[in-house]
Amino acid sequence: MILPENKHIILFDGVCNLCNNAVNYIIKKDTNDLFRFTSLQSKTGKMLLQQRSLNPDSIDSIVLIIPNIAYYIKSDAALEIVKKLNTPWRLLSVFTVLPKGFRNIVYDFVAKNRYCWYGKKDHCMIPTPELQAKFLEE
Repeated sequence: MILPENKHIILFDGVCNLCNNAVNYIIKKDTNDLFRFTSLQSKTGKMLLQQRSLNPDSIDSIVLIIPNIAYYIKSDAALEIVKKLNTPWRLLSVFTVLPKGFRNIVYDFVAKNRYCWYGKKDHCMIPTPELQAKFLEE
């Protein structure tokens, strides 16, 4: 698969309500049209993980891929994403000064409880026709 040029790819849990709400928020605030999306559960998501030697069966967190440069998971991914948004959430990027291990403990706590706190869908989000261009094909 050829990834879109100059776009950052966000892989997310497509059945998680918290994750879907975050994707909708990012789309709304992505004024520079930087991000593209695919679910971790999709064929594309699994392929992108495998290309980076990440086991699709063991990754259940957000992943940010900057093609031909780097990829980020967990708190690193979340903080890299908010850095690119023109919102007050950008200020959260100051937490990169904290040790990654500590940040990921907090991240993992939220991730572990996300279905209980926010719920879960039966299937992955299906983008509206207006948003389809923001999502990579399955």
